[in-house]
Amino acid sequence: MKKILITAITIIALVSCQSDDAYENLNRDPKNPTAVDASFLFNGAVNSLIDQLTSTNVNLNVFKMLAQHWTETTYTDEANYDFNTRTIPGSHWSEIYRDVLLDLQTAREVTEADEALSAAEKTSRIAQIEVLVIYTYAQMVETFGNIPYSQALNTSEYILPAYDDAATIYSDLLSRLTAVIPTISGTGFGSADAIYSGDATLWKKFANSLLLRMGLRAIDAPGMTAEATAAINSAISGGVFTSNADNAQIIFSSSTPNTNPLWEDLVESGRSDFVIANTLVDFMNNLDDPRRTAYFEQNLGEDTYLGGPYGDNNTYSTYTHIGAAMLDPTKPASFLDFAEVSFYLADVAERGISGTPADAEAFYNAGITASFDYWGVEGADAYLANPDVAYATAPGTWKEKIGNQLWLAMYNRGFEAWTAWRVYDTPTMNVAAVSELPVPTRYTYPISEQNLNQANWEAASTAIGGDNQTTKLFFDVE
Repeated sequence: MKKILITAITIIALVSCQSDDAYENLNRDPKNPTAVDASFLFNGAVNSLIDQLTSTNVNLNVFKMLAQHWTETTYTDEANYDFNTRTIPGSHWSEIYRDVLLDLQTAREVTEADEALSAAEKTSRIAQIEVLVIYTYAQMVETFGNIPYSQALNTSEYILPAYDDAATIYSDLLSRLTAVIPTISGTGFGSADAIYSGDATLWKKFANSLLLRMGLRAIDAPGMTAEATAAINSAISGGVFTSNADNAQIIFSSSTPNTNPLWEDLVESGRSDFVIANTLVDFMNNLDDPRRTAYFEQNLGEDTYLGGPYGDNNTYSTYTHIGAAMLDPTKPASFLDFAEVSFYLADVAERGISGTPADAEAFYNAGITASFDYWGVEGADAYLANPDVAYATAPGTWKEKIGNQLWLAMYNRGFEAWTAWRVYDTPTMNVAAVSELPVPTRYTYPISEQNLNQANWEAASTAIGGDNQTTKLFFDVE
């Protein structure tokens, strides 16, 4: 159906490119269930979101490089944090607002207007939509800072929307998520739900796990400690993930167009644009981490791993390649998983919010074990016995211990690996070889916003301390 962007230039571009069929669609009522199916919109939004977060196409996102898990070979602009040549922030911005949030909003409208659905069925579907809307807005706040929120997606009134304060948005999202969790019931979108097939029990675990993550992310932000703590306690009492069977993920098929986007980027494309970054390889080599056999290819010889200098012009054949597991078209992609939740629970225990610091070790161990199990790698017990890994003896503060292992476990979850570094300030990242720039702490705003929504862009930029790559966002306080 017709998609509407939130800036004038994209609206004009879309209209100029419409076919006759698309023009006909403009005359259809999006709230009429006969014109569009809510399940189709919901499923489309889910797939657009997971594809955007998982893809390593440098025209879409560079999260795996921001985490310094991968680096580039021939073309190194993105590894050197050139966001604007390929307008990467703009691609992410429009994809999320247009193909995720707008589809979810329309799915909600269609669901509410569908007279064939009972009140209970509507509540069930709208709860699933609300959880994903909150997840998506949180990701955007964590990427950019202040963003359009209260005026977003309402182009009839706000074609150039104002930006809301990031912490204020986050606070509202915490309230919305807390409110919607008790309403999760029924079967929702059923078989059209690619995450859980409408399983309300798993959706509640997902929502509570998201609430835990968001509460912990906001815990140190000025003025947010009390509400973040309340969110964390609510999440834990409500029930978070307890095994990898609970993971919120999409399972792809072996044939296009439903393959994992990594397969499209790394195999179908026939390109050799990436090698493993020395930042990750060196760290895992120092720990003799058994997950290297899954994360990496042994193309340099058995048990031999050499990472490309981050941001340099790396020769593909010289350095360690991406592991075969990442080249599988059916490889699942996760929104949130048990390993991640386990490390958050270790953090919560150290803070004494739920449990005591003495409980942190068990959660830390569970996070590492869950990562090994997810990747099908043996040797977790021996790894945990390594003095540089064992919680009691690993170097650094408890934040560094948790942060390092979370960063390692978030392989193939580039955004969360980058965010783990932003939150825990570990591990030590390399300066990009060519640009000599440090790792960004946010995406800069899209150029289209600077050009067409200038007044609101300027206000937002001033409010966050400047539209710069190294401006720290509200939750990144240390």
